[in-house]
Formats: sequence, C-alpha cells, structure tokens
Amino acid sequence: MGGLNFDSKFAQRHGPLADRGMAIATSLLDLGAIDLRDAADEAPGRPRTRSVQLSRGTAPAFGRKGASQIALTYVDPVSEASLAMLLAAMAGADEPIAADPESLSVFALADRLAGSDIPVLINGPTGTGKEVLSRFIHARSPRREGPFIAVNCAAMPETMLEAMLFGHQKGAFTGATQASEGFIRAADGGTLLLDEIAEMPLQLQAKLLRALQEQEVVPIGSTKPIKVDVRIIACANRDLPTEVAEGRFRADLYYRLNVFPLTLRPLRERADDIAPLAFAMALRHAPDPAKVPCPSEAAIAMLKLHSWPGNVRELENVMRRALLLAHGNDMITPEHIVFDSPARLIQSPVTATGFGVTVAQPQVEEAETPRKLSSIVQISEARAIVETLEACGGSRVRAARELGISERTLRYRLASMRDAGIEIGRAAAGGRR
Repeated sequence: MGGLNFDSKFAQRHGPLADRGMAIATSLLDLGAIDLRDAADEAPGRPRTRSVQLSRGTAPAFGRKGASQIALTYVDPVSEASLAMLLAAMAGADEPIAADPESLSVFALADRLAGSDIPVLINGPTGTGKEVLSRFIHARSPRREGPFIAVNCAAMPETMLEAMLFGHQKGAFTGATQASEGFIRAADGGTLLLDEIAEMPLQLQAKLLRALQEQEVVPIGSTKPIKVDVRIIACANRDLPTEVAEGRFRADLYYRLNVFPLTLRPLRERADDIAPLAFAMALRHAPDPAKVPCPSEAAIAMLKLHSWPGNVRELENVMRRALLLAHGNDMITPEHIVFDSPARLIQSPVTATGFGVTVAQPQVEEAETPRKLSSIVQISEARAIVETLEACGGSRVRAARELGISERTLRYRLASMRDAGIEIGRAAAGGRR
C-alpha cells in the first residue's frame, strides 16, 4: 500500500492518524516513495520505498528496523506526539519536516513557483531552514535532475570568492595551476543557491548581476563569455532593503533577485514545527537507531516554551544532548532537556491573587542549580503567561487569544510550568472558559 490508497483494514486500525499525516505529507513529501502499512502486514513492499510500519500500543516506540524500514508504535491517534512521530518517519533525508500552518503556507507557495525559472529570494534568520526550502524548490522543479549547488558567500575568503563563483583560467593568478569552471558553471542545468548573499562584496555583486541578466559568465583570465542555464535562489539573514539603503548592497541586484520573496519565520513563531523536528532529530542522532527515545508530552511542551534564539540548529543541539542524557531510557523527559542558553528560574514571586495563580520560586544561584533546571521556562515567558491570565480574569480562552496561541498550547505551557516546579493556583489550572 502506498500513497493515499489505504485498504479497509488499515483504515480501521490507523485511519485517524494516517489521514492527519497524509494531509500534511501530500504537500511536502514524495508519497510515491512511502509505503505506509500496518506492522502485521507481511506483504512484499514496493521497491525503492521507505516502509513505515504502524502499530498501536500502551507506550510510544520508535526505531529503524533496517535501512529503509521504520517501526512506529503510538498511543493516541489524535495527539501531537503521534502526528510528529509519523511525519518524522515518513520524511526522506532531504525532505522538509513541518506541521505549523505558517510553514505549510510557505512550502505551498514554494511548490507553485518551483515550476518557473524566476529567481527566488528567501529571507529569515540563521538556522530557520532556508537551504531546506531551497532544496524543496529544486526537487519540485523541472531542473530536479540537474545539479543543486549551495554556496555560502560568508564562508569563502573574499579574495577567492570571484574565482570560485565564476571560475578561472590556468595561470590567471598566482596559484592557479589549473583551470576551474566555478560554481555557476557547475550548476548549469540546475539550481545555484547563494546563501548569505548580503556578505558578497559590492564589486562582485555587479559581476553577478550581469551574469544573471545575460545568463553567461566570464572566467578570470578569459575574455570569452560562456553561456550558462542556471536558476538562482538567494538567501539572506539580514534585511536587504536596509542593506540597500545603507549602501552595502546594490539596489539593481536586489530587485533582480527579489522577483518572488519568501520568508521563513523564527522557530519560536512556528511552534507546531518543533515536535516533528524533535522526533526527526531523535531518529537521526539516536545511538541505537532501532530504539529511539521518544520525547514525552511534557518534554514537547517544554521545547515549545523556549524562545529558540538559535532556531532549528539549536533544537538539533538540544535533542542530541537529550539523547545522551536519556541513555537507557525509553522516553526523553523534561529533565533531559538542556538548552544552549539556560533558562533561569523566576527570581522573585509573581502573584495574581485575582484568579489564584501564584508563581513563587526561591532565589537559586545558577552554579548550585542542577542542570535540569536550565530547561525551566524563561522569565519573560512565564511572566507573560501569568500577567495575561490575570488580565483576562483567569480565562484560558481569552488568554490564549491574547498570547496568539491555541488554548491547547496554553494548557501545555501551564502543565510544563507545574512540572518545572512553578506553582499554579487551582483556578488557573482548571481554567475559566
């Protein structure tokens, strides 16, 4: 069974979860490469597919049974953790993982523009997945059989960047003992990703602009232009209009690249992406791929509380640490979560007596605090929740609306605060509607 063709027995056993997963996977993944089946199904699998075998049990379990087989046991088909586990299991190595409506809308736009050859400018902070989005565009484009070349403009010496992009002739400069075609010509027939393009020197921007306009390059040491057929995707983690206004980026190049801009938000603004990404990283980095510790609901809630200044890269660091700390356990719990920037306890009591929320923690020196305390909600986040609940008279529905999150997410956050030792009064815990 592949794609969306569920038989009646599978639909009866796993339909609620499979339908949720497929509704998202349809827009992100190659369904033809996925063989989703019941764990008891012994029929031969389709060739060149990833087999995801589902079973329902009393505790979640997750692991690889082979190079292309993943076994998944879930408890509740409508839980966030079950969906996150399924999305992580279905995704291929280079395929995107997302569940947040904000991210899904960006990938839907990217899918629509993939069929064209217009330049794409992807904006967003470092570590938000701009290269993943670029690869998605390439994979959905008519150029998918051509090369995908990624160049980080900030990672190469400025003196070598021109030669590495445009190529050079033998003897064109000291040390040029042989000719080089350069990254632009290497991407001929495919896609060239120029990451951190704001770091490109101004004089090189002019040469790049001409290459884009004429679809040709002139290697260093040559006077003869060479035609190329390349689709350009540029990524920027700085605000390019500001860079243009301050003279650090050419306006003509900006408008040439900015035909179809896409923006990836920081991870903290895409909270529903956190759980599937966490499961995917657990599967990727688990010491024993056959038995991957599953993040608990409380651990997921704690991850969603963090502000993630390092975005997805920081999440990967956190999950790799959690796997080490959870060694020998079936679950990753809040005590295994250690953030890159340790969250601090609330140092002074915050009391909202109007509806029974009390947050009071003794002052603790960070050096004497066990490492698990580093996962406790940050001061600003906890205060924002408490103060908003107070302003809304204890109503979770109104507070969630004011905070811009769902009521379910607010419940998770309150539960995580209690797990972290922050006392929540009964009225807030029960929550007025």
